[in-house]
Amino acid sequence: MIDPFGRRISYLRVSVTDRCDLRCVYCMAEDMTFLPKREVLTLEELDRLCGAFIDLGVEKIRLTGGEPLVRRGVIGLIRNLGGRIGGGGLKELTITTNGTQLPKMADDLYTAGVRRINVSLDTLDPAVFKAVTRWGEIGQTLDGIFAAKAAGLAVKINAVALKGVNEGEYDRMLAWCGEHGFDLTLIETMPLGEITGDRMDQYLPLSVVRDRLRAHWTLQETDYRTGGPARYYTVKETGRRIGFITPMTHNFCESCNRVRLTCTGTLYMCLGQEDAADLRQVLRDPAAGEEGLHEAIRAAMLRKPKGHDFVIDRRQARPAVARHMSVTGG
Repeated sequence: MIDPFGRRISYLRVSVTDRCDLRCVYCMAEDMTFLPKREVLTLEELDRLCGAFIDLGVEKIRLTGGEPLVRRGVIGLIRNLGGRIGGGGLKELTITTNGTQLPKMADDLYTAGVRRINVSLDTLDPAVFKAVTRWGEIGQTLDGIFAAKAAGLAVKINAVALKGVNEGEYDRMLAWCGEHGFDLTLIETMPLGEITGDRMDQYLPLSVVRDRLRAHWTLQETDYRTGGPARYYTVKETGRRIGFITPMTHNFCESCNRVRLTCTGTLYMCLGQEDAADLRQVLRDPAAGEEGLHEAIRAAMLRKPKGHDFVIDRRQARPAVARHMSVTGG
C-alpha cells in the first residue's frame, strides 16, 4: 500500500478496546464514557480486518487500547495473529500495555508469538504514579514488567514527559532501565481529547529533556529503528537505548508508515487528523466480500494526509483532535 506521498504503509496499530483499568491524566478524563459493546467489533471481525491488512502488505501490527489486555478473550486474537508471523506475511506482533495484566498473561503472550512489548510507566515514584494514573498502584505494573522479562519478552518502557510531574525522574528512570535491561522511550504529550486541566501545564519539549540528560549521560547516535516514530540513542553508560517521540517539537510525518484502526472498525490514516474510513460497514456487508474490503482499505490509503496539525498553545484552548488517544489506539 502506497499513500499519495509515496510512503509505503507497512505498520498497523489496532485498538482492541477503548476501555482501561487506569485513568492517566494525559490520556483520559476520569469520568470517561466508553463505547457500548454493540458498537465494538468482535474479536473475529478484528482478526479478519487485520488479515486483510496483512494481505495488502502490512508487516507489523501493534495491539493497543485503552488497555488491550483487559478485553475478554483477547489472547485468542493474539494467537491467531501470531500464527501469521513468518509464512503468513506478518513479521512482528507487538503490544502496548499498562502492565497490570502481565503477571497472569506474560507467558501466554510469549507462547502466542509476541516477543516485544511496550509498557507505559511514567514514574518510579509510587505517589506520583497514583496521581498520574488516578487509580493505579505501581507495584502491580512493576510486577507485570518483571513477569514479562521472566517470560522472555523484550520490554521497552514508555514514559510521557509531563512538566512539573515527572521531569525530575528521567535520570533515575534511565539508570533503572539500564539496571534491568530495558530500553526507555520518552513521549511528548499530544493534544488529543478533552482532559481535566490544561495541556500547556503538562507540555514539556523533549529537546529540553535531551539536553538535560546529556549533562549526566553520553547519548550516542544510532540508526536503530523499530518501525515507529521514535529517534533512538545508545546510552554509553548502560548499553541500553533511549528513544524520543517528538510530535510537537519535531514531527516525524515525512517517514510515516502507519495507520490506526479502532475497535469499532474506523480507520484513521493520521493520528492528528479527523478524516477516517468506516471499515465496519464494509466488513459487515455480505456483498462486499474480501475484495470489497481490500478496495476500501486501498481507497483509504489514497486519503492519507501529508502530516498532522498538532499544536499546544495558550491561544488554542481546545484539543487538536476531539477523540481521546484511547479511542484511536496508542
